[in-house]
Amino acid sequence: MNPNDKAQNIEFRENYRQTQIGPYYRGLVHFGFTMTFAWSIIIYSIFQLENVQPLEYLTVLVTFLYANFVEYIVHKGPMHRPFKGLNIIYKRHATQHHIFFTDHHMQFDSIRDFKAVLFPPILIAFFFVFFALPAGVLINWLVSSNACFLFIITAFFYFALYEVLHTTYHLADDHWVYRFAVFRKLRKLHQDHHRIDLMAHNNFNITFPICDWLFGTYYREEAIDRQGEASSKT
Repeated sequence: MNPNDKAQNIEFRENYRQTQIGPYYRGLVHFGFTMTFAWSIIIYSIFQLENVQPLEYLTVLVTFLYANFVEYIVHKGPMHRPFKGLNIIYKRHATQHHIFFTDHHMQFDSIRDFKAVLFPPILIAFFFVFFALPAGVLINWLVSSNACFLFIITAFFYFALYEVLHTTYHLADDHWVYRFAVFRKLRKLHQDHHRIDLMAHNNFNITFPICDWLFGTYYREEAIDRQGEASSKT
């Protein structure tokens, strides 16, 4: 990271904190609200299940894949490309999050920086109203109430996992969580996504890179480098 880019990143961070993070903001409260919201719905939905049939459990797998696709398509779409009526998503992600966190400066400086990662309540409501609720109503009508609640449980568990993993990727480089290879690998994929030349083209899955593999947007720097070395020798 050259000195000019580093200085610009520091300047942007300070300006963001002054203009976007209120004096009463508490990162742990924000994180706690997100987890409480998700897990309250999960626990409530678990208690609504009655005599679940084996085939109904397929809802979990289908919902997991649906959530992975939604994560991918929303990230690839309105988060990185301005869409009419969805500018708040583009502004918050592409013009704030990706400037606050670069591939050379991924970590939080303090817990207050959680504001630059966690979804605000208004965006949580957006995804709930436009993605979770319509699908849940349709499943309840076409399949069963059990399938509907299994969908809700899986969808909100996926959302909570998304927030936890995304927060994890922006911890300090030497954080203990990176002792686990799976977190190191997932974080590296996300760090590559924060490269300015890749952010609008590669690694849109935050959790599991399933849709990135399927749609050809998976990028892993080490693999590309090895391919380049092999081709140069031939």
